[in-house]
Parts: sequence; C-alpha cells; structure tokens
Amino acid sequence: MASVTRRDANGRKAARTDGYCLSGQPPSEREHPEGAQASSGFLAYRFAYTTSATLIAMAWPEDSLSDGEVIVTSFRQHWKLLIVPIAWFVLALIVLGLIEWALPDGDAWDWVQWILVLAVIGAAVWFVVRPIVSWLTTRYVLTNERLITRRGLIAKSGVEIPLERITNVNFSQTAIERMLGAGDLLVESAGTTGQSKFSNIPNPDSFATLLYKVREERSLAVQGTTVVEAGADPTERLQRLKQLHDDGILSDAEYEAKRQKLVDEI
Repeated sequence: MASVTRRDANGRKAARTDGYCLSGQPPSEREHPEGAQASSGFLAYRFAYTTSATLIAMAWPEDSLSDGEVIVTSFRQHWKLLIVPIAWFVLALIVLGLIEWALPDGDAWDWVQWILVLAVIGAAVWFVVRPIVSWLTTRYVLTNERLITRRGLIAKSGVEIPLERITNVNFSQTAIERMLGAGDLLVESAGTTGQSKFSNIPNPDSFATLLYKVREERSLAVQGTTVVEAGADPTERLQRLKQLHDDGILSDAEYEAKRQKLVDEI
C-alpha cells in the first residue's frame, strides 16, 4: 500500500500515515565560486537535508545559473531503476553462453548462431542500454531560485519552476519504496506549468521538506527586495538591505549587487 503525505502552501504536513523516518549518508556537494554563497538560513536547511538523505549528486554547468543563483542540491533518479536493466544484462550473458554451448560447430550452424547473437544484442540495447542512458540523462536540480528538470541525450526536454510559484507538494511511497528510500513527488505551481511529477526520486519526504524551506527563503528574499526597492530614502533602503542580509534572507552575492546598485544611485 502506498503512503501519501500532503502539505499546505506553508509547508505544514496536512496528513501523514506512515510515520516513516528517512536516514542515510550525505551526498556529495558542489563547489561554488567564491562570493556565490547561500544565506545562512537555507545553508542550515541544506545541511539538515543532506545529513538525512542520500542522493546521487552530479555536476551542473555554472553558465546555466543566473547572477546570485546557487545550487542547493542536484541528483538523478533513484538507483532502483537500474535493477531491471542489470537483470536483463545478466540474462543476455546467460543466453549468449547457452547459444555457444547448445549449437553444434560447423558452417551450417554459423548463420543460425549469428542471427541469435544479433537478436540478443538488439534486445540488450533496448532493455539495457536505453534505460541506463535515460537514467544518466535525467537530472533534477534545486537552486535558491528554481526547481529544474532536464531529460534526454539528443532530443532534450526540461521544466523550470520558480520557487515562489510553488503552491503545494505531495509525495507518495509504496512499502517497497519506503525500504529502498525512493518515491514520487508531485509539485503543484501557479501559472502554465500546473503539476509536475518527479518519479522515482531518492528520499522524497526529505526533499519535499528541503524544497519548502528553500521556497520560503526565496519568497522572503523576493518580498524583501520589493520592500527595499520601494523605499524613498537611499540611506534607509541601505539600512533595510543590510538588515535583510544580517537576517540571512539575502546571500552575500545578492547583498553586494543590490548594495552597489543603491550606492550608484546615491
């Protein structure tokens, strides 16, 4: 039976029936350029998440990030998707061995052997190579500004959801997925995106919690930026900006960029 946890827009759990607590080892973390550091608040959230969930970390190109944007975590789908392809690979090896052992030697059987071998190789490409390539080229990235999905090697597709537009997050796990630390995540957002499903991700409960925390930080940062830019007195706006930075709402990079902009206006 699958267990489903729903959360409201403020990140509070509306219902939870499983009482399951995830645990694991921290994932590898990306190195970020100097000056592009997250606020102390979401660094704490990232630490809390990475010490309670094991994700498959991966690199993400720096040139795809905007100014002041940093990666909180990035990962692929759960490793359980590799179980079936590996089983097919082992089966293909067994079949190839049986073909070599069962068919008699002689030129009359060579063409039969080649046909069977090519059939096994074709099946291996479809049932082994294709799903592994799909797993390797499906990437999920959470930054302090957006949630990103990328799929495909040649024909590519992707979804980007600004964090401030996320309204609800639901996750579900079957009994087996709970034991493996896998599950699905459904993200609801305002705008044309609507619903986005993240299937077979590691530790969906912990990731949903992290997503809400980072979304809250992003919403506060957007609101704080609006308040600062709306001030009439440049000196007062600088003081408000400094307060937002001290409170951990603005990162060092965001604070310096906005401070320089206000100084130039003065």
